Amino acid sequence: MTLSLHPPKAYLNHAGASLMPTTVRQAMLDHLTRESVLGGYNAADAMASELDAVYRCAAQLLGCDTDEIALPTGNASGWREVLGCMDFGPGDRLLVARSEWGGNYAALTHIAQRTGARVEMIPCTADGTLCLSHLAQMIDARVRLISLTWLPANGGLIQPAQQVGALARAAGVPFVLDAAQALGQLPVDVRQLGCDVLTAPGRKWLRGPRGTGLLYVRRDFMPQLKPRTVDQFTAPYRDGAYHLRADAKRFETSEACMAARLGLGVAIRHTLNLGVETIQAKVRERAERIRHALSAIEGVQLQDIGTERSALVAFTVDGLPASTVRAQLMAQGVDVAVNGLSFTPLDMAARGLTDVLRASPHTDTRDEEIQALVSALTHLIHLH
Repeated sequence: MTLSLHPPKAYLNHAGASLMPTTVRQAMLDHLTRESVLGGYNAADAMASELDAVYRCAAQLLGCDTDEIALPTGNASGWREVLGCMDFGPGDRLLVARSEWGGNYAALTHIAQRTGARVEMIPCTADGTLCLSHLAQMIDARVRLISLTWLPANGGLIQPAQQVGALARAAGVPFVLDAAQALGQLPVDVRQLGCDVLTAPGRKWLRGPRGTGLLYVRRDFMPQLKPRTVDQFTAPYRDGAYHLRADAKRFETSEACMAARLGLGVAIRHTLNLGVETIQAKVRERAERIRHALSAIEGVQLQDIGTERSALVAFTVDGLPASTVRAQLMAQGVDVAVNGLSFTPLDMAARGLTDVLRASPHTDTRDEEIQALVSALTHLIHLH
């Protein structure tokens, strides 16, 4: 059966999953061919140096050392691996911002229900930004975690991650930073951020394959994290016993898709070669053009928050559910995302929203794609 591919006229969902460059796809195809000829283990052995280089490139991108990097299968898997190592009990306080990613909030709520800990929301300012003065006042001996989504899924907000890190470090509180929408879009230096843990997927702004991710764990924080289970890779057998690895690979497993990892490595190198500052400037310029164009369409409401904004543009159409709008845009070849209440439940509820549409351009987004979105929306509104 021949697969027929019809690319959209305008692809504006890079915050969901970016389109992979040809070089990323080819690296994966080459390794799949290698595996089909040599077998999976021999193929991995043949590419051992290239696979090791993925860790070095990731460390360069994050500003850390190679032994602080693990390669999980995505943002959620890395975040879950680390949180699963942390012990919480009755009365412990777990702090989140109003814009926390719904998956993280669900996991923390589950932990709280199981352990007797409490998840508490940090108040925000009028524009939705986490209030640093309130956070400082909230921190006490019972606070056992600050979890922050740096760039929330809905709207252009950029949270003050570095300032949060400084407060957490001064108080000795573990700080876990979800950089799913930041890595590849903003410069990232984990030393300056002061985070103990940072997670991100490969499929978003890095333009890597789905099923890949990056996990940073600060070396001095790592001894506190003992995985609930191990295997022969995460705890090698020697001298008659299993010994937990000293590096961040303790959060991996013995099995992984090496083709995807090689593709991720190519994507990271592509990002490093282009320069994250260059990427940031280009996607921000394109996002602002989208915001300006949408604000001129009667019946379209921008739903962005924050002051300094990312390339995630949130909007609604008066009188129409987001799912209906997306379906009709897709029929005209325009691909945007729909984010429901589960994406940022605290923020959406606070703003009285049930769903939003999200447009997210990348560096290669063309003027014609932005115009296609504007034309499709204008046509849709006139029909209704």
